[in-house]
Amino acid sequence: MLEFLKVSKFYPLKKGKKIILDEVSFKFPDDSNIGILGLNGAGKSTVMRLIAGSEMPSSGFIRRLGRFSWPLGFGGGFNGNLSGEENLRFICRIYGADIRKVTNYVSDFAELGRSLYEPVRNYSNGMRARLAFGLSLAIDFDVYLIDEVMAVGDPVFRSKSKAAFEERRKNSNLILISHDMKTIRDYSNKIIILHNSMLTIYDDVEEGIKNYQGLSAETR
Repeated sequence: MLEFLKVSKFYPLKKGKKIILDEVSFKFPDDSNIGILGLNGAGKSTVMRLIAGSEMPSSGFIRRLGRFSWPLGFGGGFNGNLSGEENLRFICRIYGADIRKVTNYVSDFAELGRSLYEPVRNYSNGMRARLAFGLSLAIDFDVYLIDEVMAVGDPVFRSKSKAAFEERRKNSNLILISHDMKTIRDYSNKIIILHNSMLTIYDDVEEGIKNYQGLSAETR
């Protein structure tokens, strides 16, 4: 269960503020795979971070029941001074996951070799993404959050990632951001549009995409 209760989110600017959400009360549908759409700059990734709990609302409350992942492929939560393995240990303690089981899984899955024991600040973006992707698959979540990144790495690694992700989907739901409408259609059965600092839900995916594309056309 996920619910926003009079949630506002804004960022101060030199003049005024950038408003992402304006006192939004919204209950996300349960047992659904949700595609979030919005124009560039609307704040989709911010909404995803609010859902994950990695960013707090400016006001209001977010009620969660269940285990929500961080955005897949997102390595922003890693401490760059710690090694990949030390970051795994820290995150496992937060989520109550088996440290040895998770470390063994990520070591095998992410294919980082000895780099797993090196400081994350020395990682390339691809290495950080592989660490984050492997870690998110190593822990069982009720809802996986995906911000554009479905898989990373070379074709062989992407194929392995997709197979592992499809296995997780059998018992979990998704909340997805993507500019690729094929991906939205493939993975979503409901659409939420973020526009004018509000959220609107569409039970019909095609209707949601049509309305989003109408908004896009208006801005051209």
